[in-house]
Amino acid sequence: MADDTRDSAPGCALTLLLLDAARAVEARAEVALGEVGLSLAKLGALRHLMLAAEPLTLSQLAERHCCGKSNVTQLVDRLEADGFVARASDPDDRRTVRATVTPAGRAAYDRASVLLAEHERSIDAQLGSGPRADLARGLRALREG
Repeated sequence: MADDTRDSAPGCALTLLLLDAARAVEARAEVALGEVGLSLAKLGALRHLMLAAEPLTLSQLAERHCCGKSNVTQLVDRLEADGFVARASDPDDRRTVRATVTPAGRAAYDRASVLLAEHERSIDAQLGSGPRADLARGLRALREG
């Protein structure tokens, strides 16, 4: 049986445990997403594009994805090479480029959603429904500061 007192002692143990758990969950999610040619970064960008009412400029995508414009440009380059995103000139300003999800991108996003739902079911199986709700509430509180 593991010594849980180490994780609840004052100091940095809880912070490190939280970070270790996040890395483990992230690693498992990355493996699952790899099955459909995606990563968490690619999925995040696709999600913003899927939720947008219209194709986004790369600047808008960078803002929504909380990263720099050069990072988004490289991310869109990879998504475009994968056939998941297409670039198009803005009809109102030819200097502006917009990104839009392709049918293949929509299909990959849908498959990724199914895979992540399965991933969450395995987390549910480990935690149970009560602890999961408490964890989600706690994580939201930590995120919001």
